[in-house]
Amino acid sequence: MENKPVQRRKTKKIWVGDVPVGGGSPVSVQSMTNTETTDVAATVKQVNELEDAGADIIRVSIPSMEAAESFKEIKSKTNIPLVSDIHFDYKIALQVLKYGVDCVRINPGNIGNERKIKEVISAARDMDVPIRIGVNAGSLEKDLQKKYGEPNADALVESAMRHVNILLDNNYENFKLSIKSSDIYMAVESYEKISDLIDQPLHLGITESGSLKTGTVKSSIGLGSLLMQGIGDTVRVSLASDPVDEVHVAWEMLKSLKIRSRGVKIVACPSCSRQNFKVINTVNRLENELSYLKEEVTLAVIGCYVNGPGESKVADVGVTGASPKHLIYLNGKPAYKVETSELENALIKEVTKIADQKRNTILKG
Repeated sequence: MENKPVQRRKTKKIWVGDVPVGGGSPVSVQSMTNTETTDVAATVKQVNELEDAGADIIRVSIPSMEAAESFKEIKSKTNIPLVSDIHFDYKIALQVLKYGVDCVRINPGNIGNERKIKEVISAARDMDVPIRIGVNAGSLEKDLQKKYGEPNADALVESAMRHVNILLDNNYENFKLSIKSSDIYMAVESYEKISDLIDQPLHLGITESGSLKTGTVKSSIGLGSLLMQGIGDTVRVSLASDPVDEVHVAWEMLKSLKIRSRGVKIVACPSCSRQNFKVINTVNRLENELSYLKEEVTLAVIGCYVNGPGESKVADVGVTGASPKHLIYLNGKPAYKVETSELENALIKEVTKIADQKRNTILKG
């Protein structure tokens, strides 16, 4: 059966710096720094690492006025759009807006009285900066906890709509929204319900999803099911790991669903007694050696002739394991044979060559 592309849900388009979010724009990848924001050098270094890994937007926590002053310097030393994460103190939001922040993450309901909320909205409107509402099952309002007994999708949606209506009552529609839970079912149901109620872009995430392994699994199930429904305009995979891992996992998710592509996509067999070279070791080295490439290249690494020819014929570069030599495919066609000792270097050379060709074509075009 032919794969049908994901039909994206229609949303309004907003701009986070020079990155469009919603309105049919590519699903953007986000992450968040975990350095002390007041450590400018460390934060700038991490922002640059995340950008290089493929992040489109990066969030920075601004818990204090001291952090806001540091943010001013961080912003001047980086190029990627930055979102400020702010809770409770509206004056911090006003300060970072002066310093050129590209989006302000707040909950209007915890900013304070109506005057304070209006000041933030007014400043954001003057700067043409979007607001991100962030609703989380772990910080649900006390009256909603009492009403529903425990966090559930309906409670999260009611909380979200309270914040949404504050912005709409002030004629402010330049916002996006996240409605997160660490429970996959609750998160998915919440996003499904809120997507029927608002037209603003949705920021997807499974909050506090866990370590690299467990968080990747939970996020892939939850966010993947939403993305397959066409729900979601920007994604952050929350992991208790290096933030660079969040970016890599998000990209693998988008690549698997054929929503966006970046870098080398490796198709590999799980290996069995038919393998004619150590598939797992080879794939691990190739993944590490080729991770810096940004151009889209497909690489099929198959250990024997059962599935090797079929997978290699639909890849930019492929190898079918055989004895005594392995068959290299280029652009879907058999090209030459190599011994096991030469295999990894040959594949790295061919993938790099194709990536260079694609990069040069883009630069010329």
